[in-house]
Amino acid sequence: MTASFEKVLVNHFDDGTTLITLNRPDRRNAICAQTALELQRAFAQFDASEQKVAVLTGAGNEAFSAGADITNLPELWRAVPTVGIPTEKPIIAAVAGHCVGGAMVIAMMCDMLVAAENTRFSYPEAALGFTGGLIAGLASRIPHKIAMEMMLLCKPMDAQRAYQVGFANEVVTTGQQVERALAMARQIAEFSPVVLRTLKRFVTEGVLPQGPSEKMAKAHRDLAVVRESEDAKEAVAAFKAKRKPRFTGK
Repeated sequence: MTASFEKVLVNHFDDGTTLITLNRPDRRNAICAQTALELQRAFAQFDASEQKVAVLTGAGNEAFSAGADITNLPELWRAVPTVGIPTEKPIIAAVAGHCVGGAMVIAMMCDMLVAAENTRFSYPEAALGFTGGLIAGLASRIPHKIAMEMMLLCKPMDAQRAYQVGFANEVVTTGQQVERALAMARQIAEFSPVVLRTLKRFVTEGVLPQGPSEKMAKAHRDLAVVRESEDAKEAVAAFKAKRKPRFTGK
C-alpha cells in the first residue's frame, strides 16, 4: 500500500515494514517547512498502524538530504526521530550521497543506519553561523573527539569513516542502501514488538543523554499537541460564545 504526501512518499509492505522517502530530488531532498510537517505526520501514521519497522531514505542516490531548506526554513525538530517523531518502533536510515546539517541529526537519531559508499556526512553550521543544537547528541553516539571534529572543524565524514567510528551499521554499494535496510527491517519485523519497544525505550530514555536542545524540542512537541488539539479549539469557541467548554480529551 502506498500513501503519498506532496514531499514525502510512504510505502507500507505486507511484511510489516514501511519505507518513508524524502521526495524532493530537485532540491537534494532539502527539508522545507512542509516536508518537516509531512514527515512528522507520516511517522505518526506509521506509529498508529500495525506496521513494525520503518526505513527512512531520500529519493535518488545524490543526497539523503541537504538539510534544512534555507529558502523555506522548517521547524526541523518535527522531522527528528524520538524528538518530533516519538515512536518506539525501530527506524533504520538508508543514506546515500550528501547528508548535511539537520539531515545528519535525523540520521543520527534513527536506531540503525545503512550507508551507501558515496555517503558524505557533514555538519557545517559553525561555518554558516547558526545551529539548532540537536547535533550535540552526536558526542554520545560516536567517540567524543570525532564528534567535536565534525562540529568544530566542520569536517565531513565519508561512509567508511562513519562505519569505523560506529555511526553506520553497514556500508553497501551505492544504490543498494534501501534494499539492504529493508532486508534488516524485515528481519526485525519477525521479532517481538513488545521487546523491541521496551529495548528502544530503555536506550532512548535511560542510556542516551538528552541535550538542552533535544529537551526543548520535546517540550515544543508536547505543547504543540495541546495547542493543536480539539480541546484547544473548543476552549476558544466556548470563550467566544461565552459558554462552558465541552472538552473531549482529543
